[in-house]
Amino acid sequence: MPYVMTIDQRGSRVHGDHVEAFLLELAQMLGSREHGVVRAFERAVGDEVQGVLDDPDLVVDVAMTVSRGGGWSVGIGAGPVDEPLPESVRAGYGTAFILARTAVEAAKSRSRSVSLAVRGIDDGAGRDAEAVLVLAAAAAARRSPAGWEVVDAMAAPGVRQEDVATSLGVSQQAVSQRLRAALWAEETAARSAAARLLRIAAGE
Repeated sequence: MPYVMTIDQRGSRVHGDHVEAFLLELAQMLGSREHGVVRAFERAVGDEVQGVLDDPDLVVDVAMTVSRGGGWSVGIGAGPVDEPLPESVRAGYGTAFILARTAVEAAKSRSRSVSLAVRGIDDGAGRDAEAVLVLAAAAAARRSPAGWEVVDAMAAPGVRQEDVATSLGVSQQAVSQRLRAALWAEETAARSAAARLLRIAAGE
């Protein structure tokens, strides 16, 4: 089941249009993925980008990465799209596109600590996925530079804590302490839970 992500730049009138640089960052992030991208991200209208993915784990990765960088409102629509899907995502239509539009507008609310929202054909599961993602992103936003250093190092495939300790020149105990303080294990579990909820939200 596809997932439409609509991501809108915040404050572009003040900070300038950063869409092209953002699209390059997204392309670099997704470049190594052989699966999961149905339609690559492109500028949809104004300072907004849109893409279609079919892997909920990848949706979570993108949402968390964008939330970490700040400056963007993330809307996720979980549901069907009209087939066949056009080559350009800008010409796409269907339930997931409509839900993504609703979600990104909700994400722009100034009352939100994290500018992210999810809407699905199963509305309850969509809002549950949103709650988990927002909580994980809010916790990550409180992470120290030292915490991010070890969390980023642990993201490499097959890496072990002892490998990270060696590369950073610290003890394995120090790495473990930083990971605990960074809530790394909790975030990992939250990402998995959010992906499962996205599947339910999409009606899978």
